[in-house]
Amino acid sequence: MQYRDEPLAYFITWTVYGTFLHGDRRWWRQEGESRAPQPRLERWHRDRLEHDVVLLAQNHRDIVHDKVIEHCSFRQWKPWVVNARSNHVHVVASCPKYMGTKVRDQLKANATRGLRQHDPMFKDRPIWTTKGDVQLVWDEDSLERIMDYASEAQDQMDRGKH
Repeated sequence: MQYRDEPLAYFITWTVYGTFLHGDRRWWRQEGESRAPQPRLERWHRDRLEHDVVLLAQNHRDIVHDKVIEHCSFRQWKPWVVNARSNHVHVVASCPKYMGTKVRDQLKANATRGLRQHDPMFKDRPIWTTKGDVQLVWDEDSLERIMDYASEAQDQMDRGKH
């Protein structure tokens, strides 16, 4: 394996406001670590939401996808996967010379701008939870597994619910 001084790619996930709270029954992440469900903590956070939870419709998901691709093109980053779901977004991208948190924040900001320009419902409210998850991808095998998960596995999980 070749030594790298920076990751091959980032696997970035951010969630729609109010959909994945601390304590979530589906497990949750804090500072990069998985945490067990804590129903009382989740309920505490849910009771303090200041806005209704609004899931992304297909047209919103298309806007997020297009804005991520547009920003990657502008920055000359390689977007491997962009998968905007109703309650979260997955992006796998190679972004040389950029920190993963900076990439995440720029992509979220551009997606926010796009949604607010196209739908007044998003004008005066948060769209996303704060921050998001950034995982470093160091090799091609990991990149392939993560790309499969971020695209195909997500679709298969949705089909299994119906």
